[in-house]
Amino acid sequence: MSAVISLPATPPASATTVAATHPQAVLHEVFGYPAFRGAQQEIVEHVTAGGDALVLMPTGGGKSLCYQVPAIVRHRAGQGVAIVVSPLIALMHDQVGALHEAGVASAYLNSSLEGDEARRIERELMSGQLVLLYAAPERILTPRFLAMLQSLHERGLLSLFAIDEAHCVSQWGHDFREEYLGLSALHEQFPGVPRVALTATADSHTRADIVERLQLQEARLFVASFDRPNIRYTIVEKDEPKKQLLRFIRDEHEGDAGVVYCQSRKKVEETAAWLQTEGINALPYHAGLDAEVRRRHQDRFLREDGIVVVATIAFGMGIDKPDVRFVAHLDLPKNIEAYYQETGRAGRDGLPANAWMSYGLADVVNQRRMIDESEAGEDFKRLQRGKLDALLALCEAIDCRRVRLLGYFGQPSTPCGNCDNCIGAPETWDATEAARKALSGIYRFRQAGGQRYGAGHLIDVLRGKTTEKVTQHGHQSLSTFGIGADVSEAQWRLVLRQLIALGHVEAEGEYNTLALAESAREVLRGEVPVRLRVPTETKARGKGARAERGSSPRGGAGKPPPLPLDEAATERFTALKAWRAEVAREHNLPAYVVFHDATLAEMARAMPGSLDELAGISGVGAKKLEAYGAEILRVLAG
Repeated sequence: MSAVISLPATPPASATTVAATHPQAVLHEVFGYPAFRGAQQEIVEHVTAGGDALVLMPTGGGKSLCYQVPAIVRHRAGQGVAIVVSPLIALMHDQVGALHEAGVASAYLNSSLEGDEARRIERELMSGQLVLLYAAPERILTPRFLAMLQSLHERGLLSLFAIDEAHCVSQWGHDFREEYLGLSALHEQFPGVPRVALTATADSHTRADIVERLQLQEARLFVASFDRPNIRYTIVEKDEPKKQLLRFIRDEHEGDAGVVYCQSRKKVEETAAWLQTEGINALPYHAGLDAEVRRRHQDRFLREDGIVVVATIAFGMGIDKPDVRFVAHLDLPKNIEAYYQETGRAGRDGLPANAWMSYGLADVVNQRRMIDESEAGEDFKRLQRGKLDALLALCEAIDCRRVRLLGYFGQPSTPCGNCDNCIGAPETWDATEAARKALSGIYRFRQAGGQRYGAGHLIDVLRGKTTEKVTQHGHQSLSTFGIGADVSEAQWRLVLRQLIALGHVEAEGEYNTLALAESAREVLRGEVPVRLRVPTETKARGKGARAERGSSPRGGAGKPPPLPLDEAATERFTALKAWRAEVAREHNLPAYVVFHDATLAEMARAMPGSLDELAGISGVGAKKLEAYGAEILRVLAG
């Protein structure tokens, strides 16, 4: 990997020009931020100086600034336009809208544009007017577009390539997109143009794939901390999951924006409809809906307060809405990368947020079956089983969730004090004997006639229940009948879930019947200890639930909000939000693109009395100060 290259010397110019082409000056002038965060400065300086980079940074960590600031600096230095590879139309629209608000000449080319508009943007591109141009990989790789890039390159007007959501290039990743595979052409055809590839999630396999497929062997690798300390992780065993979800929303997030992920389109629609009947402002989103319906629902989520989107994983990539206060999973994701990416859409503003998930035995069985029945090669299946095992280990963990999560990405940490296990340490029990009884029950079924049965019937036999099915098959006479009467049904399901997760039991066929795997022998012989968490008892909680947990998502989750406001400041904040909503409607943009809540809260608290004082608020750049400064002062003055 190459070393960090220092910034090139600027050509002879006035002090003002030199300052305007320095990353720190651009950050303050254009975006209104006083300083870079974390690794941002090092990345920005490296890319600005012409170095290639692979950037791994969590959702909400400020990845976009890592290419936007270099693009502005290099454009001001006469080095032309930056091309941003982006997979989603909605993301392009919001990013370009935010850049326009900040006074940066930018545009996107995608299928949403009419021919005349697209040609106008192409003219702006070729004339060197644009600082950044966003486009999807399939458009960038067309002969016509590559020819335009070649023309720009020959004139020295191609400043850099930014490849967003770079994990999409990897077949080992959780969101592979075939059109990303052709992006190696950028290095081959434009070898002198710096490239920065960015992603929020990539394990070692995916990282290696990104490097190889994008030919980034000489790029510098930047890995920011994956920790999102403002997110509280909670994972519960399924017990009427829709009702569990409703309690979670009512107790913790009444009136908040959130995303609920489900595995199937049918479940998405059923859950959204049910939440609506319960008074939750919920909208469905999945790939099977009409494109206009999807667009309308996504726009409402981005532009309105308090919308809950119930979705498949078709929803979410590139969603920049900063005030999503929770992400909930009603089904188990495919792996930890998917879980981390999806939960990372909560709390992008740095304020407290929740990641909540319910999972059960059927989730484990379904995920294993999808892997086993896929047409992928055996190496790929083996890797996916390993990733699923890591996710199940996170779900069944009795220690800190965050330590486990960060450990998966190779980052050591200490207990966070802000996940469900840290807040209330789970009780555990030695389930070794129960596991042996469960395996014995499966073995006795085979001896008694060779048939296989599902988990429910096995549990009935172990607990000694004389159901119609038990007596029909004569299983009340088995030696295993009633040997587990002292273990609850919830505990038995947990035992079976763990045995399937560990590969000691296989669930097969349409009815998920159970069979012993080869490794079950070690458990039966007592050579493998099994220690599990005691299932949490489901209890309805009242309106005092937030106080019960010690801190509310808005005011706690381990740290208080950065700006607690008194009554007068709260009134000013409310007035500023109302003003912002009007501006956003006029500009056809989400409100957060105009100003984030944190910026409005700081305005309300500090109550600046002049444009100079307003310019000192984080998030107020020069263009926004010019455009909105007088109006903001008017609103603050009441």
